[in-house]
Amino acid sequence: MLSAAWDEDMAERSKGAILFASLALAVLLSVTANAKTFRWANDGDSNSMDPYARQETFLLSFDQNVYEPLVRRSRAMKPEPGLATEWSRSEPAVWRFKLRQGVKFHDGTPFTADDVVFSYDRAVHPGSNVQTALATVKEVRKIDDYTVDIVTDGPDPILPFALPTVAIMSKKWCEEHNATRAADITKGEESYATRNANGTGPFMLKDRQPDVKTVLVKNPNWWGLKDEPIDIDDVVFNRIENAATRVSALLSGELDMIYTVPPQDTDRIANTAGMKIWKTPELRTIFLGMDQSRDELLDSSVKGKNPFKDKRVRQAFNQAIDEDPIAAKVMRGFAHPTALIVGPGVNGYPADLDKRLPYDVNGAKKLLADAGYPDGFEVGLDCPNDRYVNDEAVCQASVAMLARIGIKAKLLAQTRAKYFAKINAPGYNTSFYMLGWTPDTYDALNAIKALAVTRDGKNGVFNNGGYSNPQVDDLSKAIQVELDTGKRNEQIAQALKILKDDFAYIPLHQQVVVWATRDNVDVAQTGDNFFQLRFVKMK
Repeated sequence: MLSAAWDEDMAERSKGAILFASLALAVLLSVTANAKTFRWANDGDSNSMDPYARQETFLLSFDQNVYEPLVRRSRAMKPEPGLATEWSRSEPAVWRFKLRQGVKFHDGTPFTADDVVFSYDRAVHPGSNVQTALATVKEVRKIDDYTVDIVTDGPDPILPFALPTVAIMSKKWCEEHNATRAADITKGEESYATRNANGTGPFMLKDRQPDVKTVLVKNPNWWGLKDEPIDIDDVVFNRIENAATRVSALLSGELDMIYTVPPQDTDRIANTAGMKIWKTPELRTIFLGMDQSRDELLDSSVKGKNPFKDKRVRQAFNQAIDEDPIAAKVMRGFAHPTALIVGPGVNGYPADLDKRLPYDVNGAKKLLADAGYPDGFEVGLDCPNDRYVNDEAVCQASVAMLARIGIKAKLLAQTRAKYFAKINAPGYNTSFYMLGWTPDTYDALNAIKALAVTRDGKNGVFNNGGYSNPQVDDLSKAIQVELDTGKRNEQIAQALKILKDDFAYIPLHQQVVVWATRDNVDVAQTGDNFFQLRFVKMK
């Protein structure tokens, strides 16, 4: 009887367990069915989950869905409170920031001033690639758990505009995982923070497969949910290098968005039912740079001297590249030809200086001959093939144009990971290269300091060609502390004119940001090409 009763009891329990499991499965399936998954792709990966790994838009944009800065950008690209709720200058060279209370990192650790002091120290030390944003910062002082002072080297009226690219990391988490210094991506280094993440942002890292797939999930404890509900629950990002494959995946319904749209496919997508094209002018300028610092180029047929040190050679290269057909044919009209390293939309941009020299093959040949190169010479050209719109094709067109004046440019096009590791390596291992730059402050001084000031470890970090002009250095320092807007803009124009007259770079164009989505998706597209997942809505 005992055995029979026990068997009957176990049978009932088994039925109950099955019923509970069935109900649990039904609930799970219901939740899964109601969850919104956003699927998108790009031709390149972010390459690291460490927000200091590279000063590059896609990496910064992607990682800042997980990490957050003190000051963030709104849909209108205006500075707004992030992990800091307010800021003001307590002294001419001191900015005081009040920190948001009650915020927690994804692992539950409270966010405090200690994390800010730690993060800014980490951001300016070797391995980090975001030093430019903090170039004027002398010290970050903790006043109390929710107040910090940032002391600058002289007045810095636009410091808050530089901070959106510097995310805050957890001091405790970095110390626990031996990631107190950023791994130098240019040397192929990795740390725990390369493939793992612990931010305060609206999304948390669930799965990371470098160069393949990254999965994020909504942070249910995000501090901003009350005022800014997040519409999507899961985010699946895929790297799809091939443009045709990427477009096909969107048109077939496998993707909800593609971040990089080939200009040649724009009309096809726009004319397909259920699809939508998003376009806006970008703040980024695409240009070619030349090594002007070495006595002999690393990759050239010229030995014993550096032809790019001669202004006539630099002018010849400028006049040999015809940007109009590049913009019209290679870029399919999605480009604004430029003569400067900054363009419309950037504060301080002087429109009257934005006039390119005429395309002149004969004039360029004469300049080369006068410089001692009547037959031209060979030089290597480094370009990415998955970073900018039609980047490799733009470089190929430039190679063909330079050939008309006897310059044999040997193109080396690589994925962004290999490309940036080469040209940004210590010593800058390039002779001639393509680069794109968006001033992260949306102010021309950022481009001047990053690209044109003499390299000193904090300034000129992306001055890969080693251009150096004391006048530009002095103007940069004056612009940094000038509070009069009119005078400041005059100083910016002076610096940009010197760069133009020196042929320090070969400016090409500003891109047009082009994204494509299914028509049930709403996004916030901005001129900095930052893609913030918190703004995504799916009908």
